[in-house]
Amino acid sequence: MVDESGRSRAASANFIWTGREFALYCAPRMSAQFDVRYTAQLARLHLDEEEIARFQAQLGTVLEFVEKLRAVDVDGVEPTAHAFPVHNIFRSDEPRDGIPAELALKNAPRTANGLMLVPKVIE
Repeated sequence: MVDESGRSRAASANFIWTGREFALYCAPRMSAQFDVRYTAQLARLHLDEEEIARFQAQLGTVLEFVEKLRAVDVDGVEPTAHAFPVHNIFRSDEPRDGIPAELALKNAPRTANGLMLVPKVIE
């Protein structure tokens, strides 16, 4: 996709793909004749002929679903990450009483002068 200045929109830092733009961008790159053997070679995978045939069929099925998705009219649909709005729910930040020092020091393996003694980590 190219913006009004002639630059590729994908090159801009704040570019967000819409479903249709992504489908149009990928259309020439996708085909039912996806080369599993070449892709496996790039990934340094050693596949036998049976695995290549199985993966070829599976990828063909996936690409058929992608073609079905390309046919869906998504004009005017805003890109989303979730089907429903997600909001952070924060509890109110109110001060509370902590545990007494005697109780905290009771669980420490070693104490001295009202402090926990821990092994030295940095020399």
